[in-house]
Amino acid sequence: MEYCFSENVCGVDCKFHTDDNCFSPHSADKGTLAMLSVCSVKAGDEVIDLGCGYGIVGIWAAHFTDSKNIYMLDVNKEALAFARKNALENGFGDLNIIESNGYQNLDKAGFDIILSNPPYHTDFSVAKMFIEKGFNRLKVGGRMYMVTKRLDWYRNKLRTVFGGCRVYEIDGYYVFEAEKRSSRRG
Repeated sequence: MEYCFSENVCGVDCKFHTDDNCFSPHSADKGTLAMLSVCSVKAGDEVIDLGCGYGIVGIWAAHFTDSKNIYMLDVNKEALAFARKNALENGFGDLNIIESNGYQNLDKAGFDIILSNPPYHTDFSVAKMFIEKGFNRLKVGGRMYMVTKRLDWYRNKLRTVFGGCRVYEIDGYYVFEAEKRSSRRG
């Protein structure tokens, strides 16, 4: 069954179509909203929405930079179909929506921002790949934001790879912000 809802996502009015096979199908996930509340996207920024689902993060980001600078990646074909539909519904038909396991099908680097609400209720292999490979996709000065309900593993991994990270605790979630300070890992 398909659902449709409208929501103000951190100051931006959006409309989304989903179904039960999508994560958080009835409203924006509180963790995602916590992450977006500390992130800023400015004109010209190139952004990866990693694990985009039906598109909340990428569509939100497209309101602040050229929508052609947004790359939305997910392995779930059904979620990607909704992401495409939602991009059109919200006036962003030129978003780059790519079926990809992590960064596998993205032939580009030099991004300003990577945003991700990774699957953190499983083992850490997906998050480990997101962080380690994400470092190489960012330009120096680029930032990775992740949100989870787990603190220690993510904080330690981001510190190891990036040389440090800032942690925000918001509504029971941990939002991590890590900046790439050099082309070499921490």
